[in-house]
Amino acid sequence: MIETLQGFLAEQLGLASAPPILGIALALVILFSTAGVVWIIGKVLLTRLLVRLIKASATQNDDELLTRNVPGRLSHALVALTISSLAPALLQDYPQTANVLNVAALIYFIVVVTLVIDALLDTLLVISSQYEFSRELPLKSVFQVLKLGIWFLAIMLALSLVLGKSPLTLFAGLGAMTAVFMLVFKDPILGFVAGIQLSSNNMVSVGDWIEMPQHGVDGDVLEIALTTVKVRNFDNTITTVPTQTLINDSFKNWRGMQDSGGRRIKRAVVVDLTSVKFCDDAMLARFSQINYIADYLAAKTAELASFNSELDLSSPANGRRLTNLGTFRAYVEAYLRHHPQINQNLTLLVRQLKPTETGLPIEIYVFSKEKRWAQYEGIQADIFDHILASAPEFDLRVFQNPTGGDFQRLRIA
Repeated sequence: MIETLQGFLAEQLGLASAPPILGIALALVILFSTAGVVWIIGKVLLTRLLVRLIKASATQNDDELLTRNVPGRLSHALVALTISSLAPALLQDYPQTANVLNVAALIYFIVVVTLVIDALLDTLLVISSQYEFSRELPLKSVFQVLKLGIWFLAIMLALSLVLGKSPLTLFAGLGAMTAVFMLVFKDPILGFVAGIQLSSNNMVSVGDWIEMPQHGVDGDVLEIALTTVKVRNFDNTITTVPTQTLINDSFKNWRGMQDSGGRRIKRAVVVDLTSVKFCDDAMLARFSQINYIADYLAAKTAELASFNSELDLSSPANGRRLTNLGTFRAYVEAYLRHHPQINQNLTLLVRQLKPTETGLPIEIYVFSKEKRWAQYEGIQADIFDHILASAPEFDLRVFQNPTGGDFQRLRIA
């Protein structure tokens, strides 16, 4: 082919003594010009055709192919194939130059095809993430492993072209490099195994609220990748922890609460022990005006009257009597039984805890129907606002440590 081009230079341009380098240069110009024309045709025809087909499809999922420029990358593959096909013919008298161009074109083709496959995997990941099953499976980890395998295969093919060896020969020689590869890819391997364990044991999924105080994690899982888990904390910071950390360390997953019928409210009001006393007739008459416990007091008074009918009641300690604290507990329980935001099918307790130096804790243990954080906190606050304001109606004092105002009033008194 070079001799033909030299003959063309001698006959048409009068360069009878043209050096071979001019023929080689002309061959390269023809080669790269042809490749440029193929690239333009592929860019105009192939790319526009694929873009039109993608945009005309009924689904919007394939639009991700345009976002990742898959049609444009395919036109580069045509250029690589054109150079690989024409180089041996145009430079047949210079096999070394033709071989270099052929190898370079094939490596370029391998890179382009790998990028296309990479973009297709990204598209499949985006599409699959729209379905519910993606929350239960570590899809990103799986796709990242596939990408690593594809890029590893592409590198091996490129090396086989550069070295002029069969890919099988290179793969056979990898046995001695296994330990090195295990060391290099230790984190991806551990992360992939951890991702499989998290998925198979249903320990955590995308969207779960998890809490790991030792790592500063308290928020929703954004993604489970090959080597890391990304969490958006409630202060809008992002925390990234190694995937295997979720296997090696303990963490709290609030999914059970989110999937259940309610979110627990567990909080105590501490009553001053010196305010606890037996109820007298005036107190009972006053308490009977409270709707929630009117029936309770009527039934309880009749029960105690029957029990104490044959007892000497000269001392208040004799027999059984109602106390303001017991009546208050009955009132709080009745109040919660009638509260529209409390799940009545789950545990509902109003109980005494062990007295301490600060008083007697009365603990409320119930479940709110509302599980969203802001709404839950509002319901909890409303309940305790009411309980704290109701305690004085039963002649009870809620304990708190003395403040500056208390000492000021004492000094004035």
